[in-house]
Amino acid sequence: MIVPYICLHRWQPSTKLGDSSMQQQNSDHLREPPSARFSAPQHAFDLAAAAATLSKEPGAGEAGRRQTTLYKHGGTTVALFLFGRLTHLAPHRTKGTVTIHVLAGHLRITADGTEHALHAGNLLVLAPEVEHSIVAPEESTMLLTVHLLTPAPAAS
Repeated sequence: MIVPYICLHRWQPSTKLGDSSMQQQNSDHLREPPSARFSAPQHAFDLAAAAATLSKEPGAGEAGRRQTTLYKHGGTTVALFLFGRLTHLAPHRTKGTVTIHVLAGHLRITADGTEHALHAGNLLVLAPEVEHSIVAPEESTMLLTVHLLTPAPAAS
């Protein structure tokens, strides 16, 4: 069963010292805490519903983009990004493999000096440490997966 990613509650950590439970209250947190969102052994997402929900979150998108982490476990992170027209991410590097899947719109990704024009349905895979930047010529939706490298076990 595919469940749409829906943010229904505002969450705030308990104010009791030493109490790590989360309480449903008004706060600046728009989503459930990561421990609740990522704990299940399986996750299925309706990405269109997730994007629609993300686009309606109050206070998000001050830099012209919105993002949410759909899943995180170990060195793997899956995040959904919404870009407004002519917004961007500055050049950066990641210590892991990156996949950029354009779900809607058009993104220009510059990776180590090579420009890639990606449209809906296109996927770009970047090796670790490849410097890359993103420009959205139009409103666009991107699914990002990062798998961080883990150090090899020490030899005994």
